[in-house]
Formats: sequence, C-alpha cells, structure tokens
Amino acid sequence: MRIIIDHGMFYGLFMRLCDLTPFTPAVIEYVEDVLELDPIANRLRELGFVQGEAVSLVARGPVGADPLMIQIGFTRFALRRAEAHRVHVNPAS
Repeated sequence: MRIIIDHGMFYGLFMRLCDLTPFTPAVIEYVEDVLELDPIANRLRELGFVQGEAVSLVARGPVGADPLMIQIGFTRFALRRAEAHRVHVNPAS
C-alpha cells in the first residue's frame, strides 16, 4: 500500500492491482503511465480500467502467479503482472 503525496497534496492510500488478494473487492483510482504516451496504459483505459470502476482479482496463474485473472463487472481479463502493476486501486471497505 502506498501513500501518494504530490506537491503537498494527499491522494490517499492506494495499492496496485497485482498486489490484491483474490476476491478482495477494490475500486480503481488511476492507471499509471510509464511512458509519456503509454500504449499499454491507454489500452487498459479503453478496456474499462478507469477511475471509479469496481475490480477484483479472481485468480493467479500457476507459474510465478502470471497471468492474473481480473474481473470488472461481468468481464474477465487475463493480465500480465507488469500490466496489473500499472493499475492503482483502493480496497473497498
């Protein structure tokens, strides 16, 4: 879990999607751009990984926990850990 502080502004406690335990409900806060025009981050947003969406980790792969099965609504996605690492979430209470 991370505390995000930027220019003195407190943004809250976020964790990365790849660090969720299975079936823990969470809400997407943002998708991190690794590059200036990050095609992977943009594609994740196009697929529905946007702020406010409910998300959960359904399963981890058998070898090295890769890929991850992620569910948003009724749709499931297989993501590499590196892709899920870009998605910052807030565990639902």
